[in-house]
Formats: sequence, C-alpha cells, structure tokens
Amino acid sequence: MRATNPRPRWNPYLSGIALGLVLFSTFFVSGHGLGVTGATTSMTAVSVASLVPHAFGPHDYLAAYARAGLNSWIVWEVVGVVIGALAGSLIGRRFGAQIDGPPQVRSYGRLGLAALGGAASGFGARMAMGCTSGMGLSGSAPLAAAGFLFLIGFFAAGVGFGTLFKPLWKRRSLS
Repeated sequence: MRATNPRPRWNPYLSGIALGLVLFSTFFVSGHGLGVTGATTSMTAVSVASLVPHAFGPHDYLAAYARAGLNSWIVWEVVGVVIGALAGSLIGRRFGAQIDGPPQVRSYGRLGLAALGGAASGFGARMAMGCTSGMGLSGSAPLAAAGFLFLIGFFAAGVGFGTLFKPLWKRRSLS
C-alpha cells in the first residue's frame, strides 16, 4: 500500500543541520527544547483523571500532569509533529501502511517486537526524565552532562539489542 514513485529522501547531513536549527528555534522562541514523552504522560494523566476523578492524591506523580491538562507546549508540539509527519509523507509521496521488521518474523511477531520495544523505550524515558529528543537532543544542546550520559546509554543499549536481534534480520537461503 505504498505510494508509487516516491521522492528521494533528504540528505542526512542537511537533515541534521535542519534538526539543529529547529532545536535552536524552539529554545529561542519558546524557552523549551524538543520532547515527546511529557505529552504522552500528560495524555495518560488527563485520561485517567477523567475516568477516575479521585485516582491521584495531591502529591502523586501524575497529579501535576492531570491538573495542567492538555493545553501545554509539549502536547501542542506533538500535535505539530503528527501534522508535519503526515504532510512530509504526502509531499514525499511515501504515505502508506506497512509493517517493517525482521524478514524472519511474521507480521504479528513484528508488532509484538515493536510493542515490547516501545514499552521499554517509554519506561526508560520516564525513568531518565526524558526521551531521546527531550533528554538526548535538548539535554546535550546546552552541554548538560545528563544529556550526554543518556545518549551514551541509549546508543550502548541500541548496539546491545541490535547485536542480540541481528540473526532475525539475516535472510534464509533458498537452498
């Protein structure tokens, strides 16, 4: 279900420069960097509070997120990311549905691996008090040690899990 004749992808070096300019602009205009997990935490807290009004005590972790609601800069940033991603995929003629993953694993297994990886990343992001964009990019941009430590741990975990799951990506021979 992929669009035909997609446009070429952006040059990765130009993309990195563009990302740096966007990050600088967000610091300059809003006083905040980039991030995503704060928005998902806000959405979770507001959803739980609307379903169970007395779910949080005044000092619970999610209580402040529930009180703040969804009208915060980080929620609007994520809305903009979704709109931008949709626009970019349409402009680049790459909009479509597909399930990527190791060729040795069926679609349900790929979805399971994606869910497991997403849950582990989300849990790790909340433990680190920031995701790869929030802690990694926005944390290391002002030369904060926590941002660099996060990036080192993130890449080390990526190499470890990449090595662990590499056999799933090798194609079987037809002999």
